Amino acid sequence: MKKGSLYSSSLRSRSTPSASPAPRLPLRKRWLAALHSYDAKHQRFVHFGASVLFAAVAVMAYALLSPSAQHLSQTDINDSVLYTLKHQPRAPDATAIAAAIIRPSVVRVNGYNSKKGDDKDKPGDKAKADVAHNAKPGDKDAQKDAKDDDEPDSVGSGVIIDDKGTILTNLHVAASAEHLKVIFSDGTVSDAEVVGAQPEDDLAVLQPKTLPDDMKPATLASTKGLMPGDMVVATGFPFGIGPSVSAGVVSGLKREYMSEGKTKLKNLIQFDAAANPGNSGGPLVNKEGEVVGIVTGILNPTGQRVFAGIGFAVPIENAAAAAGMSPF
Repeated sequence: MKKGSLYSSSLRSRSTPSASPAPRLPLRKRWLAALHSYDAKHQRFVHFGASVLFAAVAVMAYALLSPSAQHLSQTDINDSVLYTLKHQPRAPDATAIAAAIIRPSVVRVNGYNSKKGDDKDKPGDKAKADVAHNAKPGDKDAQKDAKDDDEPDSVGSGVIIDDKGTILTNLHVAASAEHLKVIFSDGTVSDAEVVGAQPEDDLAVLQPKTLPDDMKPATLASTKGLMPGDMVVATGFPFGIGPSVSAGVVSGLKREYMSEGKTKLKNLIQFDAAANPGNSGGPLVNKEGEVVGIVTGILNPTGQRVFAGIGFAVPIENAAAAAGMSPF
């Protein structure tokens, strides 16, 4: 009987042909391959090293290029301070600041009286009347020449105290004329009438008929904290010149003075800022430009109406009361 083929359970070894060796790369390509492999593995370390190197170079360059610290002596510091003070604009004085604050509120008070019979026959009056009669409408120059009251008979001062245009002045200023005109700081001219009076304090209250567009009332300040030696500024129209400014200090408080109307005024502020005829009715202000009084008179033992070093002002509390105001 024919037997089948028998197969061994172990794997039959198979012979495989030997692989041929890989070709060898040229030297240049092998270097490039190695460098590429290095860059891929150590790229972060290369960037870090480059950053450190750049920082080190920057620090060295700054140290070489920056100037060394300069030692300043006290003389150098003093010279620098003096140079700065010399070339900086000078700050305005307290007097100038106070005067600038109050100036828009100060008015000139012109007083006019009717002409006497003899005055009407003055040479030139008829010519003025003819000019006025023949003047064409709108001919301002002719109308101005025709006026017979261009020159006031008296001049005083006043101060605006509220947004209605109420003006405080002296009673002897208002009572010395039949007709009053006030001139505001912007040049506006208006007729004015007396609407209040307080004879015991030589005070009068005026109300203009026309007000300027940009009217600036003054700020009033109580005299409770006022002391001898405090700086004060008087602003007005002495001898019709102005507005003029004079400065001084409070010389005393609660003084008495016999006014021009022969009224004994009490509780007055004595000051030494120059005041002359025409200053009457003007404001006396503190260094903040706030009104603390109304100038009312000057004392001169010789009887002359010129300043001898002593002036008087009515405290603003009394003046405000005359205008029906009670701010304090």
